[in-house]
Amino acid sequence: MTKTMRKEGILLSGVLKRFMDFRSMFCCVKGSDRKNQKKKETTWRVFSLKELQLATNNFNYDNKLGEGGFGSVYWGQLWDGSQIAVKRLKSWSNKAEVEFSVEVEILARVRHKNLLTLRGYCAEGQERLIVYDYMTNLSLLSHLHGQHSAECHLDWTRRMNIAIGAAEGIAYLHHHATPHIIHRDIKASNVLLDSDFKAQVADFGFAKFIPDGATHVTTKVKGTLGYLAPEYAMLGKASESCDVYSFGILLLELASGKKPLEKLSSTLKRPITDWALPLVCERKFDEIADQRLDGKYVEEELRRVVFVGLICAHNQPDKRPTILEVLELLKGDKEKFSALECDEMFKSSVVEDTCAEEFISDQKEDKQEIENV
Repeated sequence: MTKTMRKEGILLSGVLKRFMDFRSMFCCVKGSDRKNQKKKETTWRVFSLKELQLATNNFNYDNKLGEGGFGSVYWGQLWDGSQIAVKRLKSWSNKAEVEFSVEVEILARVRHKNLLTLRGYCAEGQERLIVYDYMTNLSLLSHLHGQHSAECHLDWTRRMNIAIGAAEGIAYLHHHATPHIIHRDIKASNVLLDSDFKAQVADFGFAKFIPDGATHVTTKVKGTLGYLAPEYAMLGKASESCDVYSFGILLLELASGKKPLEKLSSTLKRPITDWALPLVCERKFDEIADQRLDGKYVEEELRRVVFVGLICAHNQPDKRPTILEVLELLKGDKEKFSALECDEMFKSSVVEDTCAEEFISDQKEDKQEIENV
């Protein structure tokens, strides 16, 4: 047995032990005094395979909502009429078992209005299924680039609410969950939208717990091209800052309607940051705004979203804000936003700098010196 195999075996056994301990804890709570536990008790439960087969019409193709690396997601309806989404493991493996266990454990731990709610799970034989609340309006991806993209359901107000809601969900993971959690796969398809178009961050299969005092964890690279922070893609250093980078790309996507990577030719793709930054430096925000908005947006808010998106997606991790600072900026902190606009990243010699007071003052001093000479 190789060292890698032994390491994976130890990791798997550790994750499964935590998972079984968590399951046992749930069973104990379930049998305790319900009156005393009512407020603390979570709402998720263990489903039987038969129950989920009935709910999804035996995982009928017509019920399929989508497919990813983990497997397929199906729409279902329980006996009480409630609608659910069921993620079904494509094929059993040690790796898939770890991702399944991690996602169930994290979802069972967290409760926030902007994080997808766990309804339960099923683990029978080699079947592994996770059950969530069904999101009526599917994902942000479906409205920006997918089946609903031509229907223009996302007006500017909804886009701002989605941006702030998703940021609040991530802020809960980074700063309020114990231990702190990094998502590692923030992207448009993992931001789901309920019946009111409120954002719920989903899919915690790649998530990692951050030990107290740790700045990052070094791990195998997971995620989606176009959203990966450079230090994570190249060195495997996962941190909260990596989520901030991905969220920055998401903000630019939300404002512009463009994909994270634009295909220029069969061999060349351009990152959304390379397209947006020159336009921001020239203050051409009308060229950045999604054309489907038809000019109906709040310009100040659009500027805010684009500036914040670009600073979040800075190549240097220490230049990026925290997700809490992102929230303050998105919600309209004028002082912090003025400082952000003055950042070197957004200056251009082609146009007049919006932070020109200091520049003009320097020019006056230079002119006076010349006149004195």
